[in-house]
Amino acid sequence: MPGIQKITPFLWFDNQAEEAVDFYLSVFKNAKPGPVMRCGDAGPGPKGSVLCASFELEGVQFIAMNGGPHFKFTEAISLLIHCGSQEEVDYFWDKLGDGGQTSQCGWLKDRYGLSWQVTPDRLLELNMDPDPAKAGRVMQAMMQMTKIDIAALERAAAG
Repeated sequence: MPGIQKITPFLWFDNQAEEAVDFYLSVFKNAKPGPVMRCGDAGPGPKGSVLCASFELEGVQFIAMNGGPHFKFTEAISLLIHCGSQEEVDYFWDKLGDGGQTSQCGWLKDRYGLSWQVTPDRLLELNMDPDPAKAGRVMQAMMQMTKIDIAALERAAAG
């Protein structure tokens, strides 16, 4: 089928797929809903309930499924958000972290348990600096953070 990306993240929810999709669509400015597959007489859920919902965030297509309580998200997979500014870091941190759980180094779990890395591009640039001492200071500073602070990283890089 033309227009379908080769690999699509498929997210398993207990019974909150529709609610989660609505939440993600509200967080990302470049987002759009897609087709929804509902259960019929044969199930597997109640007739009319959402089985799968397609959606797109920042040009990436996703599918959310109501699969029941059998599987949960873990930090073994996360979605990284490239942020161009501290304002963007703050926005995604606040929106996705609302009702969720924050961790260190820019990681958080949203209210549905999905892990996100809210990462400023500047962090990646500084961590790849050819000066190992500079990159090391940046890494050490980042390891002390929950939400990433670009100004603090810049100060660490400067020594």
